[in-house]
Amino acid sequence: MQTIRALQVDAFADEPLAGNPAGVVPGADGLSDEQMQAIAAEMAVSETAFLRSSDRADRRIRYFTPTQEVDLCGHATIGSFAHLHDEGLEPGTTTLETNVGVLEIEVETDGTVWMNQDAPTIREVDLGYDRVAAALGVDRVALEGASADLPLAVTSTGLPFLAVPITYLSDVGGADPDFGAIEALSESVDAVGVYLFTFDALDADSTLHGRAFVPAAGVPEDPVTGTASGAVAAYLDRYGAFDGDAPDELRLEQGHYVDRPGLVRVRLDGGVRVGGRGVTSLDGTLAVPPDDEDEILEA
Repeated sequence: MQTIRALQVDAFADEPLAGNPAGVVPGADGLSDEQMQAIAAEMAVSETAFLRSSDRADRRIRYFTPTQEVDLCGHATIGSFAHLHDEGLEPGTTTLETNVGVLEIEVETDGTVWMNQDAPTIREVDLGYDRVAAALGVDRVALEGASADLPLAVTSTGLPFLAVPITYLSDVGGADPDFGAIEALSESVDAVGVYLFTFDALDADSTLHGRAFVPAAGVPEDPVTGTASGAVAAYLDRYGAFDGDAPDELRLEQGHYVDRPGLVRVRLDGGVRVGGRGVTSLDGTLAVPPDDEDEILEA
C-alpha cells in the first residue's frame, strides 16, 4: 500500500492551532482524483492542497474539500508555500498552476506568502433583506443600516462570494446561520458562499471583521478565508468604502468566533494580492488505498 506524507498547516496565523487549518500533501503526482478526495475527507479540514508538477508553471496545486474539488483556495495556498518555505524554498517569486489559471506567488524572507488573485468581477444582486437576514440569523435593520453605500453584491477574484455588510461586531458575532438557507441563497446568486462583515473590528489596526459561510462546499463556517478576503477588499474599493484611495494594505480579521483567530493581509496595488503566514501543526504519513479498494485511510 502506498504511503504519502501529509501535513496540517495553520494559515493566516503566527502560532499553531490558530488561523485556518489546511491539509497539505507535498508529493501528489501519483494520486488519482478518487484518492485525493479520500485523503481530503480523512484530513477533515475545510480544504486540502495537493502539490503536483506542472508543464505551465513551477508547480501545480489542486484543492479538495472533504466532499468535492474546488478551483481555488487562498488559505491552502498560503499554507502550502509556508510549508515549502520551511523546507527550503528560497524567497522570491514563483508560479502556480490552479484550475483558475496560473498565479504568481511571492515568498518573503520572514515566510510571509503573497498570492496574486484574478482580476475582480463584481455584480450587484437583487435580494430581499428579509431573506438574507433569515439565512444568516441576524437583524434585518442591522443589514439595512450598513447598506447605504455598500450594496449586496457577488464579488470574485477566483471564487464568488456574496458580500454582506452589517453594522456592528456584535451583529457578526451574534449571527445564528441557517446553513440550508445559506446554501440556497448562495446558489440563487451563483456564489460559493456568504461573507458577513463589519468595520467594527476588534483591533484598531484592522480594516474589518468577517465570517465566511460555505455550506455548499461542505464547509459550514470557514475560519479564515483568503479568496473571500481578496474579493471583499476589491468590492470595498469598487464602492468607495475608503476616504480617497484605498489604504496600502487592508487587514481582515476572521476566525475568532470559531476559536481560530487569524488575519488576512490584502494589497490592491495594481491587482489583488492576499498575504499571510503559516505554521505547521501536524506532520505525518497516510496509507493510501488503491483506486479499486474502498478502504479507510490509516493515519
